[in-house]
This record gives sequence, C-alpha cells and structure tokens, in this order.
Amino acid sequence: MLDKKISVLYVDDEQDNLFSFLATFRIKFRVLTAFSGDEALKLLETKLVHVIISDQRMPHMTGVELFEKVQAKYPDPVRLLLTGYADMNAVIDAVNKGKIFHYLTKPWNEEELTMAIERAYGAWQEKQSLKSSNEQLEFLLRQKLLS
Repeated sequence: MLDKKISVLYVDDEQDNLFSFLATFRIKFRVLTAFSGDEALKLLETKLVHVIISDQRMPHMTGVELFEKVQAKYPDPVRLLLTGYADMNAVIDAVNKGKIFHYLTKPWNEEELTMAIERAYGAWQEKQSLKSSNEQLEFLLRQKLLS
C-alpha cells in the first residue's frame, strides 16, 4: 500500500530540534530529518519529499543557501524557512533566492506549523497538476503538428 502521508524533510543542526520535530509530527506526516544542508541534499537524491523545512542559521550552509541548491536541482519540494532570529535580510534572501513558500519563527507552534505544511503540500499538488496538464498539452500540440 502506498504511503499517503505528506513527506516532510526537516533540516536543523541542533539534534534536540530534530528529535522534537520528529516526536511531534511523525504520526501526522512522513518525517525525514537531516543534520545539515549536505545531508538534506543526499536525502533528496533518493527520497520523494513534498515539503522541506530548514533552519536558517546552520554552520557550513544556511537555510537560504540550501534552498538555492534545492531550487536548482529539485524544484518540486515546497520550501519553508524556520529561524529563531528576526533577520529580515535572511527572509528577503529566502524569498528572492531560495523561493520559499512560507517563513516561520522559532520556537515553532505545532498548530501553525501543521497548517503551513498542509498549505505547502497543497501548493505542491497544484504544481504537479500544472506539470501534468502542460505535458498533456505539449503532447497534443506535437500530435497536431505531426498530422
């Protein structure tokens, strides 16, 4: 049987935050966790992920830098930025460079984060539907051009 749960990848360099997220959301969603941006990118090579949530402030690769790499190689997952800092430059960069769907602050609120994940998944579904429609239209156009 196929897993119908929303697949969420949570990226944070603080182990306690990863455990907390997993404990809170593992029943509602299919949760994957990564301790770094590099680990997240490796997971994306083999796992279907609908929503990525990343902390902004991490060593070696910020959340925005991760999202830029994700956008270039894996454009489908919807991206949410989570940070404990009121850093407007990070938010602006995340929107402009990382193409984030939503910005949340730490500490996160379970209800607010659940709603953000569900809205992000809705956006993911819409994107998939549009891709499918575009592929069908391209096929029909090719057929018409060949006749």
